Amino acid sequence: MKDKRVLYVSSEVIPYLPETEISSMSFEAPRAVNNKEGQIRIFMPRYGNINERRHQLHEVIRLSGMNLVINDLDMPLIIKVASIPKERMQVYFIENDDYFKRKATYADEDGVFFPDNDERAIFFAKGVIETVKKLNWSPDIIHVHGWLASFLPLYLKKYYGNEPLFEKSKIVTSVYNQGFEGTLDKEVINKIGYDGIEEEDVTDLKEPNYSNVMKTAIKYSDAVIIGSEEIPAEIETYLKKIDIPVLKFHNKEEFQEAYIDFYTSKVLD
Repeated sequence: MKDKRVLYVSSEVIPYLPETEISSMSFEAPRAVNNKEGQIRIFMPRYGNINERRHQLHEVIRLSGMNLVINDLDMPLIIKVASIPKERMQVYFIENDDYFKRKATYADEDGVFFPDNDERAIFFAKGVIETVKKLNWSPDIIHVHGWLASFLPLYLKKYYGNEPLFEKSKIVTSVYNQGFEGTLDKEVINKIGYDGIEEEDVTDLKEPNYSNVMKTAIKYSDAVIIGSEEIPAEIETYLKKIDIPVLKFHNKEEFQEAYIDFYTSKVLD
């Protein structure tokens, strides 16, 4: 992995959020590449429950200041950055007061799913891509973790399909058993359509439940990693029908060699 560039895009990363399969692997996988002399960038949302002072986040003025259009509304994008102690790894945070300032990640204190989670996911995907463009950093691999990051493969292939910076980038999506009940806003297909993405490209999102959101991510990925010992049966069936490399589940103790080999022999091959 020496000098290979890997962009990690995740809904959760430790130590900024509690440990889950997603937040843990979104830390361990980039650390493994970092230790193999690869170059990494990590992106996650800047949720309001992340302690800015304790984690020493600071705004990157040269990357902030643009507006992203979400469903015909201009939404300002702020970029903050922090370093993970002792790891020589930086994390970039996508921030917007309307979408991410609230003191929770996906649901309110009563467990009610935020009704704008679909727009938050669109904003996160576009925010990451626009920021990487500003960094002028062309990744060899883009590895996506978590459903809130799952619109990135779609947007990269369909909205930013002619962007030279990502011309040779390969997209890997990790699929976990950490999803959500119910659906995203049923209007999500129209909101994506506002960006010129055709309805025929996102037919699964007519019923935007967790499995269909992930199937859309997989459809526009070049490879898949199974991140949980068990995943929804519908996604498992879908993976058997597609013609892209799929890495089976490996636990935290044994994943490192498997991931590095998968990146080099299957994704970059």
